[in-house]
Formats: sequence, C-alpha cells, structure tokens
Amino acid sequence: MSQTTSPRRVTAADIARSLGISRATVGFVLNDTPGQTISEATRTRVLDEAKRLGYRTNIAARALASGRSRIVLLVLPDWPLDFNLRRNIEEASLALDEAGYALITYTPHPTGHARPLWETLQPDLVMSMTPWAPGQAAAIRAAGVARIIPDPEHATVEEWTEDGPSLQIRHLHDLGHRAIAFAGSADPRVADLVRLRRRAAEQAADSLGLDALPTDDLELTDASARAALSTWRAQGVTAVAAYNDDVAGALVGAALRTGLSVPGELSVIGHDDTPLASMLEPTLSTIRVDTAGLGRFFADLALSAVEGRPAPSVAPELRATLVERASTAPRDATALR
Repeated sequence: MSQTTSPRRVTAADIARSLGISRATVGFVLNDTPGQTISEATRTRVLDEAKRLGYRTNIAARALASGRSRIVLLVLPDWPLDFNLRRNIEEASLALDEAGYALITYTPHPTGHARPLWETLQPDLVMSMTPWAPGQAAAIRAAGVARIIPDPEHATVEEWTEDGPSLQIRHLHDLGHRAIAFAGSADPRVADLVRLRRRAAEQAADSLGLDALPTDDLELTDASARAALSTWRAQGVTAVAAYNDDVAGALVGAALRTGLSVPGELSVIGHDDTPLASMLEPTLSTIRVDTAGLGRFFADLALSAVEGRPAPSVAPELRATLVERASTAPRDATALR
C-alpha cells in the first residue's frame, strides 16, 4: 500500500543554501527588515530564488515574531447579504488589501457552538458595523484582541447617523403629501435596521408637523403589499416611504396590479438605490448612499486603529442623497377620488 507524504515547506535556509549567502541576509530580505544595507541586486536575487523554489511565508511564525497577523476581522450581524452590503465589504476588502491586510468576515450565530474567529485568528483588529451585543466586546478583549471598533471605552470617530429616512419624508412633504406611511420589512434579520429607519422617519414627520406615520412591516409578497395598501388607502395615505428598494418595488407592483396609478394616486420612495430602482417601471425614487466610499471609510477606520493613523471623518459625499425618479410626484388633488 503506497503512502503519500506532503512536500516539505521551503525555508529561508533553503534559499540561503541555494544562493550561497547567509541565512540572516535572506531573512532580512524576506521580512523586509528596516535599517539593513542590502544591495538591490542581492534583494532581487533572493526574491527571485524564493519564487523559483516556491517559498511561502509562514504567516503564523511572522505573526508571532512581529506581534501582528495583518488580519482585520469584520463581525457581521445576521443580515441578508444584499447588493449594497456586498459592495461595501468588497471595497473595504480591496482598500485593506492594498495596505497589506486581509479582511475576513464572520457572522456569530445565536447557538454559539463554533469557537469565535477572534479566538483562533489572532486578528490585529475586530470591528463591527453595528454596536456590540451585551458582553461581546469584553469577550473579544478577553481573547487577547487589543483593538476593537466600535470601542465602548473610547469614541474615536464621528457617529454615523441614518439620515436617509428623513430625506424620504421631507421629499414627500415637499411634494405636498401630508398623509405618509412607512413600510418596513418583516424579515427578522433586519429588525434593528427597520426600527432605526422607522424612528428616523417618525422624527422627521414630527419635525414637519405631520400626524403619526401609519406603519407596517411587509413580506416581499403581493398579498402582504396589497393588504398594507388597502389599509393605508382607507386611511387617506397618498405616499409611502419604504425601508428599502425591495419593499418599495413590492408596493409599486401591488399598486399597479390593483389599478392604482403610481405616482398619480400613490407616490412611493425606496432606499439604497440598488439596480432594481432604475429597472422598475416606473423607476423608483430612492435614497443613495455611496456604499463603495463607505467601504473605503471603514477600511480607513481600521487602518487608523492598527497603524496609529488619524481617524477618518465621515466625508459629506458619504451622506445619504435623494435620487428623484418617476415613482414620486406632487400630490394630485384627485388622488382620493
């Protein structure tokens, strides 16, 4: 019976032996050790020979020696991995890669049977897009992670706010709508985000002197959208601010199938400016957030923590902006005919 063996890892000593130079010189080149007077020709010879022999850096050994793994662990809530979130993560990953760091995402689950990645990866930083669950920050620190974002003990960056819902309500108000509803999502994974956006919409409505917003959380089904529309139309609602473009699309489709004119009898505005928004007919008015720029912002925030750079500020262009399309229009005096 034959037995296979794994090929032996190429070491710095192998490279030194092949080139006939000292192991220390090879080590200085491979580790890019500062303060060494190694010629460019020797450096090139070492790197070329390392590539020829198939040398691969021992990440664990380098991390042990330097005290840094060059890993950023991003802890995600149990959200649907939608278009904007994917783009946000992709941009953050690219920006960190350019700085020599790997971004790894991790979603803890309520069962908690798996060992948390912050205990096994020894990341330089653990960060989250949302506040930590009770006890989570302490558990990460107990695992030996020195840097976490957000840091409950030190506010290091301008607070991020949800101003998109305020723009939605103000846009509909500016068009003359006074009976406005808020449509959330019934997906339990985004319940916290829905509450955040609903609260922001209600605060905007209150500041404009509007009555309390009728609200409902919709399944992405025609039946759920029709039921909400039926209730709201009986209450005199002429416009709806939706949690996201998917919910807005469901409402537009249900309205058109029941004979309601959009935006003639009902204006609908979404949130996130996903590709869906410009493909629907009528095209969706929505709220745009520069998710690519936001991803780079998160990367800069991570680098400020691990490399001691100044903390980035939230640039004005990263704030939410209104995208006005065909699904919203001035309130028609005959809308409630």
